[in-house]
Amino acid sequence: MRHYEIPPFSQKGDPVSYGLVPAAAAKPGSALGAGRSGDGAGAVSAGTVLPTGPRAAFRVAHTLDDGTHIGVVTLHGKQSGYTGRVWVWAPKAYFDPQYARSGFPVMIALPGGPGYPYNYWMDPSLKLEQSITKWYRAGKSKPFLLAMPVLNPATDAGGLYWDGSDIPGQPKMGTWLTEDVPDLMRANFRTLKSRDGWAFMGSSSGGFASLKAVLKYPDRFKAALISGPDIVPDSPLWHGHAAQERENNPQVLAGRLIARKGPDVYLGFQVGTRENSSTIADVKQFIATYGRGPVHTELNVIQGGKHDAYTYVPGMGHGLIQWISAHLAGPTPSS
Repeated sequence: MRHYEIPPFSQKGDPVSYGLVPAAAAKPGSALGAGRSGDGAGAVSAGTVLPTGPRAAFRVAHTLDDGTHIGVVTLHGKQSGYTGRVWVWAPKAYFDPQYARSGFPVMIALPGGPGYPYNYWMDPSLKLEQSITKWYRAGKSKPFLLAMPVLNPATDAGGLYWDGSDIPGQPKMGTWLTEDVPDLMRANFRTLKSRDGWAFMGSSSGGFASLKAVLKYPDRFKAALISGPDIVPDSPLWHGHAAQERENNPQVLAGRLIARKGPDVYLGFQVGTRENSSTIADVKQFIATYGRGPVHTELNVIQGGKHDAYTYVPGMGHGLIQWISAHLAGPTPSS
C-alpha cells in the first residue's frame, strides 16, 4: 500500500514544508537575522535569499524512494490573477546541513500537451526528480529545486491553448509562469537572488514557453533546456492580436537580444530522430539563425528518440544538463 501511495499507508495528502521560517520572522541578531546583511557568525551565503513567506500549504503528492517529497499547492497568482496548481520538489541536498545557509537554483519545468489539470513532470515514473539527484551525485548537474506549474488554464478541448503568454482577454499565463511561480518559490525556499539561479525546462508546447520566457526576460532567467519545441506562437487565440503575438515570438525576441548585445542566455535544445521532421528542421533553423552573440545554443539529437518525456529525460543526461548547469549558480557549502 505504501508503494502505491494509498492513504493511510503512505504520506500522500499530508502537509509538507521545506525548512526555514520566512526571513521576516528571524529575530534581529540571530543567525537568520544576521544572514540578511551577510555579516556575523552563521550568516547566509552571499547571494542567498531566505524564504520570504507566506508559507504555502503544500501537501504530499508523491514520496520518492530517497524520502524526498513532491508537494502540491493551489496557488492564487497575485500578479496574474490566475489560480492553479503547482507541484514542487527539493532534492535531498537541500536538507544537507552544509547547505543550510545557502540558496539553491530553481528550474521551472513545463509540460507539453494541455498541461492541465496536471503537469506531467510531477509523475515519478518519468524520473525527472530521480535523474536530477543521480546527475548531481555524478557531478553533472546542479541540485535544482523544481517548480512544476500547470501550463494552461484549461484542457485543450476545441484546439485551444495559451502559448504560455498573456493573450488579450485571456488568463495571463505568461505572468503566471514568469512572476507568480517564481514568487511562490522565493516565498518557500532558499533561493538565489541573481538570474544565475533561475532556469526553465520544457517539452513541446512547454518547450516553446520555456524558450520564450528566457528570451523575453533575460534579466530574470539565464538558461533553458528545451525539448521538441514549437518555435513560434501559434495559438488560435492570437487571432486579432498580431502586435501582441509578435511580442511573444522567440525569433523576434532573439533578434532583439542579439541587436542589444545581451545579456547572455544559454539555450540547450534536444530533438529525437523520430520526431516530426518539421520540428527538427525548425529547431536547427533557429539555432543557425539566432545562435550567435549573446544567444548561446547547444543541440542534442537523440538517436531513435520520439516526441515524448520518456525520451527527453534520459536525453538530458547526455550532455545538456551538464552544459546548462555549467552556466548556472549552485549552493555554497558552509565553511
